[in-house]
Amino acid sequence: MEYEIFLDIREQVKAYIPRLQALAKIISELDVLQCFATISEERHYCMPRFSEDELSIKDGRHPVVEKVMQAQEYVPNDCVMEHDRSLLLITGPNMSGKSTYMRQIALTSILAQIGCFVPASEAVLPIYDQVFTRIGAADDLISGQSTFMVEMLEAKNAIVNATSKSLLLFDEIGRGTSTYDGMALAQAIIEYIHQNIGAHTLFSTHYHELTDLESKLENLVNVHVSAIEENDNVVFLHKIKEGAADKSYGIHVAKLAELPENLIKRANEILSQLEQSQKEVVVTKDESIDHPDNQQLSFFEETKVPYQKEEMQVSSAEKAVLETIKEMDILGITPLEAMNKLYEIQKKLKR
Repeated sequence: MEYEIFLDIREQVKAYIPRLQALAKIISELDVLQCFATISEERHYCMPRFSEDELSIKDGRHPVVEKVMQAQEYVPNDCVMEHDRSLLLITGPNMSGKSTYMRQIALTSILAQIGCFVPASEAVLPIYDQVFTRIGAADDLISGQSTFMVEMLEAKNAIVNATSKSLLLFDEIGRGTSTYDGMALAQAIIEYIHQNIGAHTLFSTHYHELTDLESKLENLVNVHVSAIEENDNVVFLHKIKEGAADKSYGIHVAKLAELPENLIKRANEILSQLEQSQKEVVVTKDESIDHPDNQQLSFFEETKVPYQKEEMQVSSAEKAVLETIKEMDILGITPLEAMNKLYEIQKKLKR
C-alpha cells in the first residue's frame, strides 16, 4: 500500500516537472548573484568596465590566495596590456609570485565575464573568447607522454586555437629539456604569438637572455617580480615592476628549502666559477670583430674572432683540455654533468 501511494504521488509530480525545473533555475541564478554580491561587498571588489582591447587592472589581487592568507596582507599588483603592449615577459626569482600574478589576471577576467565584481580597486577589461594556460608540471605516463611532451601539447593547443581576442598564460616554457633547446623553443613561441596571433599574453621565464627581445618585438614589454638580497638571504617583495630581473636566486630558494649546508656551499662555488668563466671571455681591442663595442654578443650566434695561429703558444695541459672539450657531447649531458666537467677542466688549467 505504501509503495502504491508513492507511485501515485510520483505520477502527480510529473505534471509539475517543467514548473519545478524553471523554479530551480531561477533559484540557482538568485543564489549565484547573491553569492557574487556578498563576496564583492565583504572583500571590497570593484565593478569592472569593458573595452575593445585594453586591459588595465589597478591593485589586482588573486581571489583565492587572498582569502587563504586571511590575516596576512596581500600585496596587490597592477597590470596594463593594450595594442602596443600585448605581451608581457615576466622574470623574477622562484617563489616570488610570477605564477600567482598570471593566474590572478585570468581569474579577474573570468569573474568579470560571468557577472561578478573583481578583486581590484579599478579594472578595465576586454571580452576574451578563450583563456589558454600552460602552467605547472605534469606527465601522462599511461599514454606514454613525458612532462615535456605534455607541456608541448598544451602549448600547441593554445597556439593553434588562440585568436587575437584570447588570453594566453605560459609559465616556464622549455624547462623540460636542455638549455639551448628550451630557450630556442621559448623564443620561437614568443615570436610566433607576437607575429601571428597578437593575443594578450603573459609569459614567465628564467631564461633571462629572452629579455633582449624587448628591443626586437615592438609589442613585448619586460616586467619582473622584485626581490632584495640582505645578508646572503633573499626577501621576496611580490611586487611587479617594469624591466627585467637581474638574477633568479635559485640557490637562495634551495637554502630556504633547507638543503644540506655543504650542498648549498658547493652550488655557490660552482655558480661563481660559471660566472667567472663568462667574464673571462673577453675580446681585446686590437683584435678585429664584426660586433660594435657597445653591442652585447648574441646568446644564439657563434662569434668568430680572427687570430694569428703562429702567435699562439699553447701548453700541453691546454692542448689536453682542448681535446677534452672537442670530444664532449654538450647536448647529451645534463647541466650538473656539464658543471662537473667544467670544474675538472679548470683544475687541470690551474696546475
